[in-house]
Amino acid sequence: MSALSGTGRLTRLALRRERAIAPWWVLLIVTLALIMVNYITTRMGTYALKVEYTQTILRSPFLYALGGGGVEPRLDVLATWRSGGFLYVFSALAAVMSVVRHTRREEDSGRAELVGSAVVGRDAPLTAAVLVATGVSLASGLAVAAVLIGIGFEPVGSLAYAGAVAAAGWVFGGVAAVAAQLARNARTATTIGLSVLAVSYVLRYAGDATGRHWLAGLSPIGWSHLVRPYQDERWWMLGLSLLAGAALLALAHRLLERRDLGAGLLPERLGPATTTRLRGPVAVAWRLHRTLLLSWAAGIAFFAAAAAGLSPFVKDLLARPSVVTDGIVKMLGMPSAAVGGYSWYLILILAYVVTLYPVLMTLRLREEETSGRAEAVQATPLTRLRWAAGHLVVTGLGTAALMAVAGLVFGTLFSVLVGDLSTDLPRFLLGALSVVPAAWCVGAVCVLAYGLLPRAGIAISWIAWILTALLGQVAGPLYGLWGGSPLEPLHYVRNPFGDEPFHPGSLAALLAVTAILLYGGLHALRRRDFGR
Repeated sequence: MSALSGTGRLTRLALRRERAIAPWWVLLIVTLALIMVNYITTRMGTYALKVEYTQTILRSPFLYALGGGGVEPRLDVLATWRSGGFLYVFSALAAVMSVVRHTRREEDSGRAELVGSAVVGRDAPLTAAVLVATGVSLASGLAVAAVLIGIGFEPVGSLAYAGAVAAAGWVFGGVAAVAAQLARNARTATTIGLSVLAVSYVLRYAGDATGRHWLAGLSPIGWSHLVRPYQDERWWMLGLSLLAGAALLALAHRLLERRDLGAGLLPERLGPATTTRLRGPVAVAWRLHRTLLLSWAAGIAFFAAAAAGLSPFVKDLLARPSVVTDGIVKMLGMPSAAVGGYSWYLILILAYVVTLYPVLMTLRLREEETSGRAEAVQATPLTRLRWAAGHLVVTGLGTAALMAVAGLVFGTLFSVLVGDLSTDLPRFLLGALSVVPAAWCVGAVCVLAYGLLPRAGIAISWIAWILTALLGQVAGPLYGLWGGSPLEPLHYVRNPFGDEPFHPGSLAALLAVTAILLYGGLHALRRRDFGR
């Protein structure tokens, strides 16, 4: 029997399971591409406006790095320059989630062992997972190309753009395949994949912001940006992505041969034979969450430090007023172009990232339930509601701790570089903590979905976070939604550097909505069948 025997059947099985997930990724990517085209068309209808906007971008390293790569005053270039950063990241994210779902998660649930008892080669499940993830990325890219060609964009540039989107998914599908061999469970494999994606984005951004373009050349996300669709179409960059993805896939297969089914290559630290530290639901939840929380804290501290390092660029940007600068100043609710208030925009970026943390921790509840571990815990005097409440308490406090880390690190470095430690640090810290109720509210939506619709809860949770990010104050301005949308919780977070007074009513309303959603989710969890 060949090592690839059964790959075709497993690919069809994975495609069948992806039918409820993959179309949403494709729709999201196509929608973002069209939104950017519509924004450029409506907001910069004349060539003079496009030239003014392009000149503003080129003068600001901070804004220039958001899109990455070259920018020209043409509709096709501007639209893809603004949307590319999102499309490449979402394509990579979809690939990581898909590969882990069809490899490591299958082993965690025991289904991989059941499938392996049939006529299936050892390499077949991994190969099928990567093929499906790559297929979704390719379908997303081709759908974008078809839509752009349909509205009159150049076919060659549109195909290059499609290739860049698909290449990001191909490379990070390989990254996820390697992570699935290293990690002991799906959660760790996903963390590894997303960490590599985050580092890749930071490298690309830092390279474009500082002019050290060799940094972008080290980033797989940067390779997609360097394709430069609708400009000089560097097709050889797609070849680099293909080679990197193939090398990662070969490495993953080699690692697969060296490990046992259900095990990982990274060594595990054995716990004590007995302990008195796991008394109570909060202690149990802390033991399960602490490693991931500390990893998140380290990542947030790194990104906050990197963002604070851009403060001198922000100060230089404000010295050159423009339409774009005035728009962001208005969005942030500042009376004038204050450096601290403008830098608050960077804290908001971190806030939308941290909002993902309670979402992932809520999904952890479903994972514990379906794996049977939660049921084993509830064989003790620990009830179902106390078990869930322990996880939620740790999640809520962890979210607050992450925002405190962001405020402290960013505020300290900002004060050292361009501000005043005695006034700016407290503002950034309190401002970062004011985001916490909004993040809790997003997590509470996920708890309600988990309690009421456990099988659809994963999709609902991801949709809730994606809509929060897309309708928010960071992504919204990219398509004309200055100030975000009242439909997302972070819209009600006050800018600590603005003139708008603090309204405790907004905070109280967020906390009340969060409490209602949590009550609804826990009540539904108490009444429904557990483990289904």
